[in-house]
Amino acid sequence: MAQNSHTRVWIFDLDDTLHNASAHIFPVMNRAMTLYIMASLILDETAAHRLRQHYWRIYGATLKGLMRHHSADPHHFLHETHKLPDLSAMVLPVKRLRHMLQNLPGRKLVFTNAPRNYALRVLELLGIADCFELVFSVESTKFYAKPSVRGFQMLLKAIKVKASDCVMLEDNLAALMTAKRLGMKTIWVSRKLQKPNFVDYRLSEVLALTHLKL
Repeated sequence: MAQNSHTRVWIFDLDDTLHNASAHIFPVMNRAMTLYIMASLILDETAAHRLRQHYWRIYGATLKGLMRHHSADPHHFLHETHKLPDLSAMVLPVKRLRHMLQNLPGRKLVFTNAPRNYALRVLELLGIADCFELVFSVESTKFYAKPSVRGFQMLLKAIKVKASDCVMLEDNLAALMTAKRLGMKTIWVSRKLQKPNFVDYRLSEVLALTHLKL
């Protein structure tokens, strides 16, 4: 990469990138979203579940579909679906993660489709909240969640850097495609072996970043 490593900007997704949210958090969160859709749209569980998945596939976020097609209040939706009173028991610790982040030269921030309050809770539980200069949440994007180009543009404007200065680490390929189109380096955090051509590097876990020579 052309720029000095200390001017590099590392953009980390949160869930399933910095930690494993699929193990305990996503099942509970997805259930809460399905229940929310059932109550607000008067649907049975099967229909609500199908609609939640449909909007996630089409828009990258269930919320975007609910806002666009059903005038859902985003703040109410996020509050109701991210309460997670047992979150401290659901976040799996990641050994050496704090050490890796502290030794990574350059600016570091979190860019997540999750609400700010939830993101901060998870980062605190992981013991890495102070490793990032900024948490850019779905509220920060005015609900233009990833992979929306507008959310990325708002982030770049907020941190006053060019896309070419940034490295994006993310488990979601649609978000990485947007990042690549804007000119970012892209790192896919996934155990899948086949990587698409818009992904520059694939890591099985975020800790493997230590061994990557960019």
